[in-house]
Amino acid sequence: MAQLAIEINGRPYTVGCEDGHEAHLREIAVLFDRQVRQVSAEVGQLGETRLFLMGALLLADELSDLKLRFANAQAEVTRLQDGQSALEQRAVQALEAATAKVEALAGA
Repeated sequence: MAQLAIEINGRPYTVGCEDGHEAHLREIAVLFDRQVRQVSAEVGQLGETRLFLMGALLLADELSDLKLRFANAQAEVTRLQDGQSALEQRAVQALEAATAKVEALAGA
């Protein structure tokens, strides 16, 4: 397990992560640090625990919104795929009808 030094709101923390995930941990630590600093700038110093809690809750809210948007997008994709399938079936039926008419005219 890798040990990584990160900085949140100007304070260093050492955290562990699986080997190979260090870059990802650094990225999410930067996101969390930005959120905590934003909360601190908006409401002032609340104490580390409350500041971290507010930052985490705001990120969780954002994640929740993104999950909802993703679910809605998936539903829309499914709806469009279903519509495409219906259109394809109608196109096949139209082609079959046209083929039957051509064959009927060719046989006449």
